[in-house]
Amino acid sequence: MRIRIIGSCGSGKSTLAKELSGKYGIPFYELDNLIWDRSAENLRYPESVRDDSIQSIVSSDAWIIEGVQYKDWTLKSIQEADLIFVLNPNVFIRDYRIIKRFVLSRVGLRPWNYKQSFKNLCQMIVKWNHQYNIVAAIDVINENSKTAMITKNKRQVIQLIEHHMYGNIQIVTKQKENPK
Repeated sequence: MRIRIIGSCGSGKSTLAKELSGKYGIPFYELDNLIWDRSAENLRYPESVRDDSIQSIVSSDAWIIEGVQYKDWTLKSIQEADLIFVLNPNVFIRDYRIIKRFVLSRVGLRPWNYKQSFKNLCQMIVKWNHQYNIVAAIDVINENSKTAMITKNKRQVIQLIEHHMYGNIQIVTKQKENPK
C-alpha cells in the first residue's frame, strides 16, 4: 500500500504516519527530512539528492509519505499513491499542537529534528498553518486524476484504510427482539 499524507503544520501528519507505519508495517518518510540535512542547522540537501531520494521511495512497493508539500518534486508521490489523505483538523487545534510541540522541544521533553526558534514558531503558525492553501493541494491531487480524502482525525483515516483493504464489510450485530 502507498499512502500520501498532506496537511498544514500541526495537522498531525507525522504522528499519523508513525502510527500507520507501526500498525501496518509500512515504512514512513517525512518530506522535510528529504529536504534538510539534519547534520547542520539550515543545511539543505542538493536538489538532485532530494529528487533521487523521493524517486527511490515512490519506486518501492509500500510507503507512507507525509509533508506539507504537494507540487513539483513531490508530484510523483501523489501520482503513485493508492490513498491520499488531506488532514484538516480545526485551525485552533493545529495552533495548539504547534505551540505545544515548540514548548516541549525547547524544554527538552520532546526530541525534534532541529532547534526551533521563536521565528520558526511564528512562521509555522502564520505561513504553514493559517495561510496554508489546502484548496490548492486538493486541486493538484485532482489534476493528477487522484482523489483527496479530507479527514479531521486518525480514526477517520484508519476507517478509510480498512475500507480500502477489506472492501465494504458490514458488521451485523444480533438485536433482541422487542417483546409485544
